[in-house]
Amino acid sequence: MSTSIDTALVLTDPQTTSSAKAASRGNSSGAASRRTARSKTSRGCCRARRRAGRLFVSPHYYHPQDHRWQFGGTLEQKMHEIGMFDRKDPLSLDGFAGSGADWLDQYKPYLNDGETVIASPHKVYGPQNNDLGLQLRKRRIQRVLLAGMSANLCVELHLRHLLEQGFEVSVVADATAAAQHPELGDGYAAALTNFRYIASDVLSTDDAAKELSR
Repeated sequence: MSTSIDTALVLTDPQTTSSAKAASRGNSSGAASRRTARSKTSRGCCRARRRAGRLFVSPHYYHPQDHRWQFGGTLEQKMHEIGMFDRKDPLSLDGFAGSGADWLDQYKPYLNDGETVIASPHKVYGPQNNDLGLQLRKRRIQRVLLAGMSANLCVELHLRHLLEQGFEVSVVADATAAAQHPELGDGYAAALTNFRYIASDVLSTDDAAKELSR
């Protein structure tokens, strides 16, 4: 059984656009679920921060060069279209503060504390092309508690990839959310089904807090 010493909380896309843009396209119940997820995630951040090096972020950024891609999936194309996670330059923070790529304000005390591990950005949905796995292994993390946005996209793809890399991965289900679209369907319901099939465990925020405290 893993303990808090080798357990970390990993957040995907804790950024302004991942919540605001998605909420504007979802229905009222979807927006409410995102507000609840943000509140629950803050609690998880608070608990993980008490142990240095136990809070990791896999952010999502797009730079000008990325908008010259020649093809992409449905939601991938939409993210480019609306400027989701855009940064002006990979080596500059000019215009970053307060932009859609910036952290949600309620997370900033936790993520800007100098202890949180910020991985290099993922570009589509999964962490195959960033250094999240390396950062986890270099700190001897064996178990991941996964939360963030969006449940059926970045969270699920992080779950699948980290499992394949040999990590024990549990999802904090009430600390994630997803879009509900009249044509594409309910992303959160789809994600929950797959979480139950795939994850090592599906936890509540209260359960995750206990895991991080052991």
